[in-house]
Amino acid sequence: MAEQPSVAGHDQSVVAAPAGALQGRIAGDIRSFKGIPFAKPPVGVRRWKPPEKLAPWSGIRDAGEFGNSCVQLEANPSASSIYADDPAPAGEDCLTLNIWGDVAARDAPVFVWIHGGALVSGGSRFGMYDGESLARKGVVYVSINYRLGPLGYLAHPELSAESERGISGNYGLLDQIAALRWIKANIAAFGGDPERVTIAGESAGALSVLYLLASPEARGLFQRAISQSGYLISSPELNRTAHGHPSAEAAGLWLQNKLGAQDIGELRALDAQTLTDEAIAAGYLTWGTIDGTVLPRQTVETFDRGEQARVPLLAGFNSGEIRSLRRLLPPPPDSEQEYTDAIAGSYGDLADAFLELYPASDIDESMLAATRDAMYGWTAEKMVESQAELGEPSYLYLFDHGYPAADTAGLRAFHASEIPYVLGNVDHVTTAWPAIPATPAEREFAATLLEYWAAFAKDGNPNAAGVPEWPAYGDARSMMVFDDGTLVRRGGIGAAFDLQDRLVCRRLLAGDLPWHWNVGIASPENPGPTGRCK
Repeated sequence: MAEQPSVAGHDQSVVAAPAGALQGRIAGDIRSFKGIPFAKPPVGVRRWKPPEKLAPWSGIRDAGEFGNSCVQLEANPSASSIYADDPAPAGEDCLTLNIWGDVAARDAPVFVWIHGGALVSGGSRFGMYDGESLARKGVVYVSINYRLGPLGYLAHPELSAESERGISGNYGLLDQIAALRWIKANIAAFGGDPERVTIAGESAGALSVLYLLASPEARGLFQRAISQSGYLISSPELNRTAHGHPSAEAAGLWLQNKLGAQDIGELRALDAQTLTDEAIAAGYLTWGTIDGTVLPRQTVETFDRGEQARVPLLAGFNSGEIRSLRRLLPPPPDSEQEYTDAIAGSYGDLADAFLELYPASDIDESMLAATRDAMYGWTAEKMVESQAELGEPSYLYLFDHGYPAADTAGLRAFHASEIPYVLGNVDHVTTAWPAIPATPAEREFAATLLEYWAAFAKDGNPNAAGVPEWPAYGDARSMMVFDDGTLVRRGGIGAAFDLQDRLVCRRLLAGDLPWHWNVGIASPENPGPTGRCK
């Protein structure tokens, strides 16, 4: 059993970790520590550098307040988006994490939450990511910040030249890895087991989980993974054009020109907020970079080759993903015939299969479903299938839960709507979030999902006493469906998975086509079957 050091007699709000002593806050049996730095501030010359280890501090550091969120577009409190939340205060000095756990925790499983936000927004301070509910389930919960937007993911030839490894970009991902290293070294002081770490995230947080599974840099830093609405999209490569993306370094030079800077030194001298706002306004897209080192190859290739981390996985998606992300859809065609003709022209030998799944008789619903299945459904099953092939326990889910406010708004099971349930925070959603009813049935449903997530963090298996059995994916391609309760479905997402898997295989092999939300009437021409791709 790990011993928990103390530096203040019987004061359970104080913990002496290898990084330094911390004064937290206690509410009942749960104590929290917020705003803990896990790396040196990435400011000045450390902008666009890998995170640097922070020396242990002396004395007792107060850990009662969240640290800065990382720099992002300034929040508009009146924004109509259901996701709008206030990240303030924000700044470049933002590499902090937060911990919740029972005061009596010893060798407890650790759950690390990576926030979403398209790699350009969000933060660990949001109420929906509070860790108290999971802590009450015997889990030590950690939420982390990481650099966002151009500050977190810019690649540039000068930055590659500065690097001992000849690479650049992926600084936000390296921040996540640095946080995991800090957790491995320090979490025992908070009652956590450094050999039972689960990484989890939704949307861009789930994309980060995919990257961490694929990155050799993160090996051994976690023992299980949860991906909620992840997306195995193509990513730019460091210094060559591939898969429909300019090289990441070329994108960095393009941004330098857009911002009127002469070199990386001038870019480093720009105000962080101004740089972020102007970069995003100019159309800079934030991606991970395939650099051959941190991310060795396209993530789907890593999974196809079985080179990802060998850990148990829980992954899934929501039935209404695109209902709150309609910006991912192209303008609809004017007629059923135009829709059918577009699909026939782009999908070729796969057109009939596509139209059977996504018919012209209801173009709007078909467009919503096609993009959902291509991005999120296929990704979830692809990941689970790949882990199962490695012999790892793997669990697939579909979240199809609706309630009056969401259903009335046409947002049944929208993107991210599972988060308040699985983290036990149905009372901590954003202001514009469709109100979750405080009914006994709704609370029971939320308690069931929280139980599954907590159980998976404990031993890599979501099954626990008092909840319906969730079978592993296995040969039956079993999937748990969460609607108003639970239902096991066999066969995964079926033909939708098979269609997208064939299409991605062909695009990957062709070498000059991306795979993301360019599906349906926005699809480029299908390369056709060739080689190993049917």
